[in-house]
Amino acid sequence: MSHAIIAPPEAVFTVGDVARDAGVAPSAVRFYEKTGVITAQRDSGNQRRFDAIAACRIKVAKLAQRVGLTVREIADLFADLPPNPGPQEWGRIATELIAESERRTAELRTCLTELQSGGKLCESIDRIP
Repeated sequence: MSHAIIAPPEAVFTVGDVARDAGVAPSAVRFYEKTGVITAQRDSGNQRRFDAIAACRIKVAKLAQRVGLTVREIADLFADLPPNPGPQEWGRIATELIAESERRTAELRTCLTELQSGGKLCESIDRIP
């Protein structure tokens, strides 16, 4: 029985390529690299080169930020992803984002209920867990 070896995608994409594909500014690509959401290799001219999955990671990171995760939390969430994640790995990320979204939605509903109670806001805030 032979086993296929899946090589990690080559790091050939520039900051500009990744920015365009992810729909962000080049400075955002550098920011996401600095915070550990994506990684780059340096070429012989010391320029950053990214693999094909970098833009996808940024798109998912932007979604996670909309859920309310910090960039540090997103980097931690991505820490266990292999270089070329498949559906199972992205499914795990989706499951975690859904759970966090539901938790935060429940918390916001509690806040909304207290805001609509008609009481003094400072007392309402004291009742929010």
